[in-house]
Amino acid sequence: MHVLPYPVRVTSLSRLPKPSASRLAVRVTPDALRQIRAGHPWVYENSIQSVKGDGKPGDLAVIFDDDRKFAAIGLYDPASPIRIKIVHEGKPATVDTAFWVAHVSAALARRQKLVDTAGTDNETTAYRCINGENDGFPSLILDRYDRTLVLKLYSTIWVPHLADLVPAIEEVFRPEAVVLRLARNIDTEGLFGLEEGDALVGISPADPVMFRENGLSFEADVVHGQKTGHFLDQRDNRSFVRRITDGCRVLDMYASTGGFSVYAAAGGAHEVVAVDLSEPTLAVASRNMQHNIDVPGVVACNFRPMKADALEAFNRLIRSGDKFDVVIVDPPSFTPRAASIERALTQYALLTTKAVKLVRPGGVLVQASCSSRVTADDFHTTVSHAAAQAGRPLEEFKRTTHALDHPVTFAQGSYLKAVFAHVP
Repeated sequence: MHVLPYPVRVTSLSRLPKPSASRLAVRVTPDALRQIRAGHPWVYENSIQSVKGDGKPGDLAVIFDDDRKFAAIGLYDPASPIRIKIVHEGKPATVDTAFWVAHVSAALARRQKLVDTAGTDNETTAYRCINGENDGFPSLILDRYDRTLVLKLYSTIWVPHLADLVPAIEEVFRPEAVVLRLARNIDTEGLFGLEEGDALVGISPADPVMFRENGLSFEADVVHGQKTGHFLDQRDNRSFVRRITDGCRVLDMYASTGGFSVYAAAGGAHEVVAVDLSEPTLAVASRNMQHNIDVPGVVACNFRPMKADALEAFNRLIRSGDKFDVVIVDPPSFTPRAASIERALTQYALLTTKAVKLVRPGGVLVQASCSSRVTADDFHTTVSHAAAQAGRPLEEFKRTTHALDHPVTFAQGSYLKAVFAHVP
């Protein structure tokens, strides 16, 4: 097993602050109230008419209607333009451990089909257990990797609630460990000593965590790996790739830890070229192939990792006259801010133009976007137009969005889209 170079740290939740015992009384605009009652989880600063009380991050804010009746309760975030993040709407509720147990249990119930794969040929022991706002937990996600859970925070509003939330997670899931991950832009001053990789339950794993996905085996570095250790959101798209790669030569661009590569090999691909700029990440991809060496397709596949920038690799392969039966293009997000949407669309178009030049006539292009600010319509239009301009008009046969464990309950919660298309 590959040993990871970091020390074990265990965190005591008892030293963290508690939310204020007093609630903030909030009045919002009529439009904001309508949106809250329709299920929208955000209240922007400019939608707040009044706040009674001086709130700190994570304090509970109760929103009242014009008749002074309870409308919703949320977590107060004074440093964010999204000033209140809703955790409950409707009838009054007490936010305590029992509240979180009920909400965590409800989130798990939505994923029951994945839980039920245990012991089957499609066994899946890694999935998103809580998908942020879409499950009623704004600015927080919880991912499962077998008996290890990873709790990732995108705001310090959750710090005062961890002493109640973590026991709720432990009660529902009974994990061996709960590892804390932190968004890069989180306010470290509001963490009260919490650090990346802390164990909130048990001990942070010193080795990669092994898990199953649709019957295949993978490892995840849950402490330092990208996202929470694996790109869980592409599981269904990887599964479909497995169905279309028998006897194929496959190019996996932005291969990362080799998710698509492993599925392509398991589907019978005779060769997979996996391109990524990170050598350590490609090393994980190679190990993930080895973890599945008992799968007939994998043992027979010629796996070729290539360390390179995506565009440089595209250009090199085009110059050499290479052709592939399936080309997979799954880049990182190109839109860190709204102002970069046009640049992102330009990048998607460029990738499509390069990719279709490498697809054999009758082959398949698989292209995805995880940019939340790029709409599905704009993405699909951009890819289709770029392919046509390159003289290889696409014949789409499948479009996909979010998987079961990544539910979407409001417009801004949608980010993933992908297209599968034949290239004549």
